[in-house]
Formats: sequence, structure tokens, C-alpha cells
Amino acid sequence: MAEPRIITGLAGAMRHLGERQTVIAQNIANSETPGYQARELAAPDFGALLDVRSGGHVARPTVAITSGMAALGAHGTAAGSGVIVDAHVSETKPDGNSVTLEDQVLKMGQIQADYATLANIYRKQMALMKIAIGRGQ
Repeated sequence: MAEPRIITGLAGAMRHLGERQTVIAQNIANSETPGYQARELAAPDFGALLDVRSGGHVARPTVAITSGMAALGAHGTAAGSGVIVDAHVSETKPDGNSVTLEDQVLKMGQIQADYATLANIYRKQMALMKIAIGRGQ
């Protein structure tokens, strides 16, 4: 029997939050490294959860960085890693470091809240499944 799509989606979202927490921890660890650019994890591809029978997979659009875009400061991503330079930094220090501890702590708080929400949804789904098979209260 296949795992319900909602459980697959919840597991993927929780994995993404764990990976995002790792990237933010690396930002904090490098907050005093000259020239270090704050990083973020690219948003997950929720199009992969679509049913193939209903028309196929929705692909994430890709952008090729042209020389003109690079001259303006655009950066490509490492292939397949999902780690990108954080475009939403509040300041850059004179040494080129763009990590602001306040921003990183706020992101960690948001990750914690999102994870708690996903865990609660998972717990409620499990309770509904138990009721459906006759083992719930």
C-alpha cells in the first residue's frame, strides 16, 4: 500500500526544514568570516506532489545567468544543492560579510514554529487514520 500523499508531503517539508536549519547554523558559524555571504535553502518543489495521471509534473522554472546579469551581481546556484545566496539580508558589514545574527535567529524561530505546525498536522492525520481503521477513540 502506498503512503498517503499528505504524509509524503509532510515528511518532505520536515526534511526541508531540517536542511534549512543546517544552512542557517552554518551562517551563524560564519558570522565573523570576512566576505562570507549569508545563504538560504531554495524552496522545495511542491509540484512533485501532483498526480502524474492528472497531467504530469509541474517543473520549477530555471534561469540561466547571462553575462549582463552576472555583471549586475546575479549568482547561479550550486547544481542540485538547493543552497543559494540569501537575497534578503538586512545589511552587509564593511568586510563583505552579510550574516546578521538577528536575521538568522528570526529564521530559526520561524523554522521551529513551522516544524511544530507540521508535527501537529502529522499527529492529527495519524489520529484520523486510526479512526478510519477502527482503532481510534
